[in-house]
Amino acid sequence: MAATIRLIRKGKKNRPFFRIVAVSKEKDGRGNVLEILGHYDPLPKEAVVKVKEDRIQYWFSVGAKPSATVKSLLKKKGVLIPPNIG
Repeated sequence: MAATIRLIRKGKKNRPFFRIVAVSKEKDGRGNVLEILGHYDPLPKEAVVKVKEDRIQYWFSVGAKPSATVKSLLKKKGVLIPPNIG
């Protein structure tokens, strides 16, 4: 099963809030998530990113690929991204 680590938008109008989730590539990714791995709140002066680093590493170990946005958020957070992720 190929999986992707990506953002899903939640929140209200003009008040975005994102969940970082692992989702199967075969699904649409809106409601059928495999696991919630953290969240991202872009509105405070310092954007808030909270992740479960051990679960992120697990999904990398089973072959999940992050989206470009999630990859940049994880780099800013200091989570180690394997070199074979690209």
